[in-house]
Amino acid sequence: MFLEAIWLPIECLACLRRSNFMDSITNVSAIQNIVYIASSILFIFGIKMLGKEATAVRGNYLSAIAMFLAVGITCLNLGIDIKIIISGILLGGFIGSLIAIKVKMTAIPEMVALFNGFGGLATFLIAWSQFNSPNNSFFQHVLIMLTVYIGGITFAGSLVAYGKLSEILKLGKGSWITNILISFFYLSFPALLYVICEPFISQFIPQFSSYFFIFLGLTLIAGLGFVMPIGGGDMPVVISLLNSFSGIAAAFAGLLLLNNVLIVAGSLVGASGLILTIIMAKAMNRTIGNILFVGYASTSSSSSFSEEQGEVKPISADDAYLILENASSVLVVPGYGMAVAQAQHVVREMGELLEANGTEVKYGIHPVAGRMPGHMNVLLAEANVSYDLLAEPDDVNPSMDSIDVAMVIGANDVVNPSATEEEGSPIYGMPIIETHKAKTVFVLKRSMSSGFAGVQNPLFFKENTRMLFGDAKESISQIVSEFKD
Repeated sequence: MFLEAIWLPIECLACLRRSNFMDSITNVSAIQNIVYIASSILFIFGIKMLGKEATAVRGNYLSAIAMFLAVGITCLNLGIDIKIIISGILLGGFIGSLIAIKVKMTAIPEMVALFNGFGGLATFLIAWSQFNSPNNSFFQHVLIMLTVYIGGITFAGSLVAYGKLSEILKLGKGSWITNILISFFYLSFPALLYVICEPFISQFIPQFSSYFFIFLGLTLIAGLGFVMPIGGGDMPVVISLLNSFSGIAAAFAGLLLLNNVLIVAGSLVGASGLILTIIMAKAMNRTIGNILFVGYASTSSSSSFSEEQGEVKPISADDAYLILENASSVLVVPGYGMAVAQAQHVVREMGELLEANGTEVKYGIHPVAGRMPGHMNVLLAEANVSYDLLAEPDDVNPSMDSIDVAMVIGANDVVNPSATEEEGSPIYGMPIIETHKAKTVFVLKRSMSSGFAGVQNPLFFKENTRMLFGDAKESISQIVSEFKD
């Protein structure tokens, strides 16, 4: 058997040389399986490398090459004209490159949400096409319905996530539209059970010919109702979960098509996305069920935490420079405000100047800072901040009281002391970066607005806190200029 396994690819290649390529469909199928195995291995290594900042770029390249090989050999095996294949690759590559070049760093979460949605839409359409295939077994019927359901939920839910992240969609929990959509989401569960059991039910009652098309529409509406009530602060977890759903749907589509590489790739994405979702939920000290079906307290219940709790103490960039110049240790805590201001490059420049001045500089990265998993890591990597300088909350919190200056740039909920000090707070119990314990805290913000959770931050009013109002990029640029002068 071992010799046959080795000899088969060699025999296929020899046959291809002495015969017409497209006529040797059996040989192409053998080569296809070999390429699928190679692509699966590349997928595994690629996703593994995504776990570390230093190897993440190479992991993306490996995964892209794997997908290119898998799609290419599949098209060849189907007998598609090579011109059509090349045209599709060039068109897709052009559109993808244009999006990647033009998208702003603040819009990366929205782009990821759309990518998840398109993955769900692809599997949704695959399952739809397979429904019309004759002689489907009951197992295939179940796979079709599950793939349609998960793919449709992923696509519609991702559109809502995109709308919330881009702040186009303002509807939230409590509005009458949201309540109607939620009703459709709960209605989709018995509908899914019905369409799965339909082959048996049709034996006893007349078949309802349009049931599948009704189920298609209901699934899409249910996807809207699934994500609509979830708050913007929970979007990083939702994006991760939808990514997992897209992988699971792809794996089911692979089972439908008997496509090995699609099963492997979908399973990898589904499993890794689910693991990341669990990690993100733990970082917020909440369960996935609480995030999806409960969320933060409503505005009315949290109104007592939205009021100002004292007087703030503003500071100028010149005064901030004088304090930083004499600091022996500085912790930079970035948030979504840094992404909005596009301040990551001047933050890196300030960090280098502080290090040249003999100051120890670290960057405290909270897992849910920003609007998608790893958002702050991506921003700082773009600015070429050394990976060795990035630290998680568990790494910096134990020594926080020895840090001279904690510099909070556009972060809010992830440094809110209410999470540890006020049991009635909607975010109580969520692990935070405990910047309030540092000797001095600089908070760079445009205004006194609250974060995604809608909760006022007591950090702004503490004795050791100084507020540096204005655009973060301009404020830090002034500090950098002072260091250079």
